[in-house]
Amino acid sequence: MNDSPPNVRPSRTDEPRHARLLALVGCVLALAWAGFRLYVPPAAPLPAPPPPALPAPAPLVPPHGTPPQQASLAASIEVIVGRNDTLDRIFRRMALDTTDLARIRDLPGIRQSLDFLKPGDAIQLTHEAGAVRSLTRKVSETRTLKVTREAGGFEAQLIDNPVELRTRTAVARIDSSLFESADAAGISESLALQLAGIFAWDIDFVLDIREGDSFRVLYTQVYQDGRYLHDGDILAAEFVNDGQVYRAVRFETGPGRFDYFSPQGLPLRKAFLRTPVEFTRISSRFNPHRHHPILNVIRGHLGTDYAAPTGTPVRAASDGHIGFRGRKGGYGNALVVTHGRGVATLYGHLSRFARSLPVGTQVRQGQVIAYVGMTGLATGPHLHYEYLVNGVHKDPEKVQLPAAEPLRAQELQRFTAAASPLLAQLGATATALPAGSAASSLAAN
Repeated sequence: MNDSPPNVRPSRTDEPRHARLLALVGCVLALAWAGFRLYVPPAAPLPAPPPPALPAPAPLVPPHGTPPQQASLAASIEVIVGRNDTLDRIFRRMALDTTDLARIRDLPGIRQSLDFLKPGDAIQLTHEAGAVRSLTRKVSETRTLKVTREAGGFEAQLIDNPVELRTRTAVARIDSSLFESADAAGISESLALQLAGIFAWDIDFVLDIREGDSFRVLYTQVYQDGRYLHDGDILAAEFVNDGQVYRAVRFETGPGRFDYFSPQGLPLRKAFLRTPVEFTRISSRFNPHRHHPILNVIRGHLGTDYAAPTGTPVRAASDGHIGFRGRKGGYGNALVVTHGRGVATLYGHLSRFARSLPVGTQVRQGQVIAYVGMTGLATGPHLHYEYLVNGVHKDPEKVQLPAAEPLRAQELQRFTAAASPLLAQLGATATALPAGSAASSLAAN
């Protein structure tokens, strides 16, 4: 008899129970994993790169007449006026608003001060993207025009810039030339030319200057805000030429009109200039029997030739009218000026004529009428100058020049009163100087 227990096999009814247990465990694990994922946050994403920098927007230009609401971004420029420049050309060249120019020009009482431009003038402008904010220019030595944009439009004002005149005296002895002696005395070239112009009717500064000649001058210097600007006018002068003394005093003959007279009240200005060009040399004198250098024949030279660079200004010897202008045989380009009383002057070999001087035009003594050249029969640049009386040629170097009108009795009395203190002040520097030396003194007037 077998006592071991028999092999017991689970019944089929137990198998579903195991399956359900396994399914339950799987669900628990799935729920745990899902909870874990819900609990752990996702990693933070990397920051995006910054966008590229954009240029700052251009500032808005306010409408005309509207003041800027923010700090001004206006640009300042200075324009130097060139030849043939106008304000319209300048505005267009600088890309400025020409409508602004029209509005500025419409301002009352300033158009002449605004539009009259000379080469070398300076104009200061401020603008914002082409819209004018201000315009400033010096109208004269003593006045400045300033235009500004205000809330109601443009406004203009003329500002006075007063100057101070200081009186200076200088004396020098000539050992080489007028200009070198003037420079040694601290006198500008322009003042030396003025000095020569005063005595031009009595002294030929091309031919007559001698070593040992001397001069002294009383003149003004112009200052502004304590700063020297330039030399002014000669008030009185003395020139000793080859031992002969010439003196001159400046005198107002009418409103804004000045001339120079001797201490006795006689006018220094003659009816004719002695020479129609400044500071040159004579290359050929008056000679009725001269041998012509080009034609190689005996042909009279009925005038005086003044050698000078091409373009040197030629001035009318006296008041008159243009009687001829054009080509004239061997003279080349020539001008004839008629002066009345049968007197005429001829100017030949000119490079060109001054503008706006057709035949019949009235000219004043000293006015530029043409320019030195070498047209016609000429071996080099020079002015050929002739002086004719009733058609007869006279030697320009020796002809007796008629004087200008003297002062009348009433004017002479006024002149004497004005001249005395000037001559006394001029004489304060009358000291003997060795050749080539100079002295000067300065005093506020």
